[in-house]
Amino acid sequence: MRQDTIHWKGPGLTRVPFSVYTDRRLAQEEQERIFRGNTWNYLCLEAELPHGGSFRTTFVGETPVVVVKDDDGEIYAFENRCAHRGALIALEKSGRVDGFRCVYHAWSYNRQGDLVGVAFEQGVRGQGGMPGSFCKEDHGPRKLYIGIVCGLVFGSFSDDVPSIEEYLGDAICARIERVLHKPVEVIGRFAQALPNNWKLYMENVKDSYHASLLHLFFTTFELNRLSQQGGVIVDESGGHHVSYSATDPAAADASYKEQGLRSDAHNYRLKDPSVLAGFTEYGDGVTLQILSVFPGFVLQQIQNCLAVRQVLPKGHGRSELNWTYIAYTDDTPEQRTARLKQSNLVGPAGFISMEDGAVGGFVQRGIAGAHGMEAVVEMGGSDTGSSDGRATETSVRGFWKAYRQHMEARE
Repeated sequence: MRQDTIHWKGPGLTRVPFSVYTDRRLAQEEQERIFRGNTWNYLCLEAELPHGGSFRTTFVGETPVVVVKDDDGEIYAFENRCAHRGALIALEKSGRVDGFRCVYHAWSYNRQGDLVGVAFEQGVRGQGGMPGSFCKEDHGPRKLYIGIVCGLVFGSFSDDVPSIEEYLGDAICARIERVLHKPVEVIGRFAQALPNNWKLYMENVKDSYHASLLHLFFTTFELNRLSQQGGVIVDESGGHHVSYSATDPAAADASYKEQGLRSDAHNYRLKDPSVLAGFTEYGDGVTLQILSVFPGFVLQQIQNCLAVRQVLPKGHGRSELNWTYIAYTDDTPEQRTARLKQSNLVGPAGFISMEDGAVGGFVQRGIAGAHGMEAVVEMGGSDTGSSDGRATETSVRGFWKAYRQHMEARE
């Protein structure tokens, strides 16, 4: 990591330099060391590629990518960049194709990302054309390795990345399988522009301490309180986490009132309380589970609302958050209605998530003049281990542990 601008005071993780959110050159290094480094990046759901020729376009960091299923049932991914002059190969977000042809000069590619055709390769009437030494096999967009876990499709540009199962670890894989244990389908999408660095959103996802303080809705309707049963799981690398809680009538104590918090607001009521009407489906009492995979993937279960989120950097001070709402294919009509109603809790204008879309921007604006200064991340101590309580920032420190490992690694 560049030492001329970013100064970590010692090996600890309780002080985070504000420069990591504002430095332009650091943002470019992240593209190489993290997004195109030894990481797995979420691409799409396997359910979004139902047929041979089904494709989706997405990004790995700032790099545009095409993900496509071939007739052999295998999923392939490659850079969405023509080998000729660099134009996008696929312009649509999704579709079904026999192959791809660049609109600029009509160079064509098969579903595996191989260059298979060059318009007028032999020239016209004996004139022009490519030189005899030109070999199509030597040209083409960069390809990604594919890893699939419970229908989640991940991609990596790295030759050295461990298998997706090893990368995630047993505890995270088990928590993914808990939610994605049977076939799903997409029931909605949102794309959200965030006025802040991508790392601020990922910190927020991992920050179990803030959830019942920032989100008035959570605490008012007793969906999530730090006094409820729950905990935080952090994997060995620090980069992946799970935060979970269970509804607990005993948690409705006076602890929030005693703190004088804005989130203790029992004078609010819902005109239509059916938005909170749900059903038991996992048998473990857990009503909220937020899971993250480094660098930018989130799987959520909030009550019966299921979604995956993809966080993408768009420069040093902006990011994009893609929400994909999912449901099980065997839902009853009543279950599907409940999921759709509960989708009002999350997303860009969700009763809960609306604040998350704003608070990162508050931080980005607040640190504009704070070069050389640091954030304090000491809640719950200084380690990055799992915790039986959620009044902790252990998984935030875990994020920075993984981040520093990737950014400071040398060839």
